Amino acid sequence: MRQPALQQRMRRDIFVPARGQFDNIGDILLRRQLLDWLRASGPLHVYVGDAPDGYAEGLGLGPDDVQYRSFRRWYLAALASAARGRASYVFKPGEIQLTLVGMKEHLAMLPVLALVRARHGRVARVGVGSRNFAPLPRALMGPSIALSNVSLWRDAATAGYLGQGRVMPDLAFAGAGANQARDVPVERRDVLVVSMRSDLDYPNSAWLAGVRTVADDNGLEIWCVTQVLRDDEKCGQLAADLGGQALRWNGTGHDEQEQRLRALYRRAAIAVSDRLHVLVGALTEGAVPAALLVDGKSDKIARHFAAAGLHDVSIISAGLSAAEIAGRLQNLLGRRTAILAGLAEAQNELQTVRRLLDQVLTIESVR
Repeated sequence: MRQPALQQRMRRDIFVPARGQFDNIGDILLRRQLLDWLRASGPLHVYVGDAPDGYAEGLGLGPDDVQYRSFRRWYLAALASAARGRASYVFKPGEIQLTLVGMKEHLAMLPVLALVRARHGRVARVGVGSRNFAPLPRALMGPSIALSNVSLWRDAATAGYLGQGRVMPDLAFAGAGANQARDVPVERRDVLVVSMRSDLDYPNSAWLAGVRTVADDNGLEIWCVTQVLRDDEKCGQLAADLGGQALRWNGTGHDEQEQRLRALYRRAAIAVSDRLHVLVGALTEGAVPAALLVDGKSDKIARHFAAAGLHDVSIISAGLSAAEIAGRLQNLLGRRTAILAGLAEAQNELQTVRRLLDQVLTIESVR
């Protein structure tokens, strides 16, 4: 009599790029979270490129992870594993700049993706967002999306633009320190954090005065911080103009700088920034996020917080008086309990995404 087939879980090699902007600790937050999720599904083969040691250490790579500095070696290893029917592929999370240069992963990897799928491997895209929304790049992305088993976008605009998938919170909302954050006594939150992009206009006098007023009214020390190296000079200037202190960075020891930032975020009542992952990182440590924008040219922060179920954290300061800016920031401080509850919901949703990703990558095979 024929015996019933036995089901077993197949753990394939998972090829994933983790290269990013080496001067940006925010890129580490996303990639490390994804790598931590993936280890349960199979052995990791991680491309880090010419990353400095601090960046690679910040990713939290372990002794069982196979690390590649050479793109050629990693690519050939992916092809060989796929040909044996042993490979799956996961795109790196974060922002895609939909230009020919920005899309190189999505175009160059098409032969690997096709071979992975032909040999019954899986392809996943998790926590990806688009920076621009032109028609031609969307068409070029089509084959890559079609070869993916699952595509999860980190904002609704990207999902609507590229289609074939659904929206999820940005991976950084999972946050390494989020569980401890809500246990920090309110009286220990004595800091107002500031971090602003170097590639945008410098805040005006009303912006500076509004921030100082909120700090003074709530007994908060102002700390300007560098989470992205190219912002470091602006960090120092803001600290001087706000009468605060500066936590600066020389671009080395990424993991150590992250820990210094997290320690400060755990003391912060509010974080004022126009950088998405400064605000998300601070929120996961219990600080209220305030996107105090110099102008309203970009809705990036609002889009990504909305995808996590968090709304109205952006303030466009252009045309506002110092008193109006201070009032908006104070209003955000008053919403702290609701904002942290929203964070908890986003983190629960991310755990659902994690389970889905494991189901997609862990293939049931018959023997």
